[in-house]
Amino acid sequence: MSALPAAAWPLPAGVPHWVRRILIGRALRALADGYVAVLLPAYLIALGLPLFDVGLLSTATLAGSAAATLGIGAYAHRVGRRRLLLGAALLMAATGAGFAGFASFWPLALVAFAGTLNPSSGDVSIFLPIEQAELAGAAAGGEARTALFARYALAGSLFGALGALCAAIPAWLVAHLGVSLLDALRAMFLGYGAIGVAIWLLYHGIDDVLPESQPAAAPLGASRGIVLRLAALFCVDSFASGLLVNALLATWLYERFGLSLGDAGRFFFWSGLLTTGSQLLAPRLARRIGLLNTMVFTHIPASLLLIAAAFSPSLPLALALLLGRSALSQMDVPARNAFVMAVVTPQERVAAASFTAVPKSLASAAGPTLGGALLAGGWLAAPLLACGLLKIAYDLSLLAAFQRHKRH
Repeated sequence: MSALPAAAWPLPAGVPHWVRRILIGRALRALADGYVAVLLPAYLIALGLPLFDVGLLSTATLAGSAAATLGIGAYAHRVGRRRLLLGAALLMAATGAGFAGFASFWPLALVAFAGTLNPSSGDVSIFLPIEQAELAGAAAGGEARTALFARYALAGSLFGALGALCAAIPAWLVAHLGVSLLDALRAMFLGYGAIGVAIWLLYHGIDDVLPESQPAAAPLGASRGIVLRLAALFCVDSFASGLLVNALLATWLYERFGLSLGDAGRFFFWSGLLTTGSQLLAPRLARRIGLLNTMVFTHIPASLLLIAAAFSPSLPLALALLLGRSALSQMDVPARNAFVMAVVTPQERVAAASFTAVPKSLASAAGPTLGGALLAGGWLAAPLLACGLLKIAYDLSLLAAFQRHKRH
């Protein structure tokens, strides 16, 4: 882990080399999350759990992440960041082992709530606020900050796409090694735990390169009002995203069009690649039209494409619309992260990242249960339609509320 090829992880000018470890850690987590989001519903169904329980377990993962992220925001200014990162990596390893070892609902629900499993296409984890604060502090200026967050998002998108492609591995194991589908799926969760160990080793070597922030008297100070307004708006966006996490979108494709696991993995792979390409354009677009406009005017067309996909009469058209959505829907991520870091003081960045990331897990925690209930009830188009409409409402509200902050 110490000899990391610098050319493979280029950094903006003036950014210290230890940032590369954070980018690689993000990539490894995205690889694991990419295939878990696709395989989770198939694994739970193979265990004999009904669709409604699939939604409940997805909710448990998001609710647990919310509680942990709040704790990070409240106490990270008192605890060393390296210690928190190492603890999170060990928790990821334990989560993979727990999901591979248990087969009934309540033990799985406990591991889902206490662990790091992510059924979403985005990063919902306790790693997130610490890593984002470090990236913001490492950037030499605003433009470098946006570029660095774009690389962070790109690492997540690219390796998340590769992870989705890995969802075809269980079918290969069944066909070529003769193992049962359930055992093949269990092996993938053991792989998730092994990736947690690899991240622990990666972050274990940062004690001499990762600087510690100066302690603060309170997690939030002068920027409290801004952070609370952003968090409230992000709640709407996150709840909408929770209605259609990748696990439920995969379930919709299975139920509506009979898509196979292998085809679903290939779809999410190409979807992730399109998302990856959009991350490269975000800094350039933000430089031209500003961070806030980049967030809003790429998000709304993506939501319109999702609404259209809900009423698609054929699988090819639905996949084309969803791929178009993927090319736009995450372009706001680096701009949003840079915007949050720009409107708060450096001492407040961990808390701001935590309290604005909480909606990614807390508000969206109710979404998978509702989305799963709608799918189980036969309302197959409802999660897509509700997700798109709520996201459009969020974008318009964000633009109205933060017009005067466009200069950031």
